[in-house]
Amino acid sequence: MSASDEIEDSSAPLIEHLAELRTRLIRCVLAFIVGIVLAFTVAEPLLQFLLGPIEETLRALGDPSPTMQYTSPQEYLFTLFRISMVFGFALAFPVISYQMWRFVAPGLYKTEKGAFLPFLVASPFMFFLGAAFAHLVVTPLAMAFFLGFADVSSIFANLLAATVDRLPDGTQVPADLAVVPETVDGVRITFFGKVNESLDITLKFIMAFGLCFQLPVLLTLMGKAGLVSAAGLGAVRKYAMVGILLLAAVVTPPDVTTQLILFAVVYGLYEISIFLVRYVERAREKRMRAEGTWFEDDEDEDPEAEDKTP
Repeated sequence: MSASDEIEDSSAPLIEHLAELRTRLIRCVLAFIVGIVLAFTVAEPLLQFLLGPIEETLRALGDPSPTMQYTSPQEYLFTLFRISMVFGFALAFPVISYQMWRFVAPGLYKTEKGAFLPFLVASPFMFFLGAAFAHLVVTPLAMAFFLGFADVSSIFANLLAATVDRLPDGTQVPADLAVVPETVDGVRITFFGKVNESLDITLKFIMAFGLCFQLPVLLTLMGKAGLVSAAGLGAVRKYAMVGILLLAAVVTPPDVTTQLILFAVVYGLYEISIFLVRYVERAREKRMRAEGTWFEDDEDEDPEAEDKTP
């Protein structure tokens, strides 16, 4: 066989892998497009759901009918499309992960397949858990912090008083019955929220906490691969605490309560990660002992100590 024939034979598997990769990517893109279309059909209810914490905060501050606005003709449509992309990817993720799995599975051993598959399932679950925590706990606290600077209740009361000088049928209210807004010095500062900006804050919290909740999955997978150890993670615990505090200061608003919640949650996930890595290490040791491939490390023995003994 000539050298050119050997090159052609070795390139055939590569071409087949590239063709399979192209097929998998096309299926992923098609699933993503279908997910976007499905999510767009319910984009408005999803927007109302995402803006729920802001609505509850405004009602608690005295606004009986919270209102959001958009300032450009295309802004609302683009906001709905942005929501459709985020939730469309969530809908398409099972198909995307399955295609990724089908592409890499043939190159893995049976034991590696059994080790990798649980993490593929746990990753989206932990992301959705973090997203739910962000939407139900963190975002309401952040909205209460941001909107709590202004006396919103008195502002909305004055805005309503200025608009009730006419009856529903258009009849002018008599002067002695009309509500006259209180005249005060200075400029009235009130909140007229933009849809895209308010949504941007909510999505940032969801993405940040969703990624933070990936910490146990990532560290356990690294422990499975032997890249980290439970002892090593425990040794850098104090540095991890400082890093988590910095993360809480960057991700959350300057609200001590929200920062403490994020710190407690992420640090708890770090401790859970140490426990899971230790469990993985014990399971690997047990398996290797059963196979007869486990060898004790003699790290405690000092080879120079024998030379120093008389």
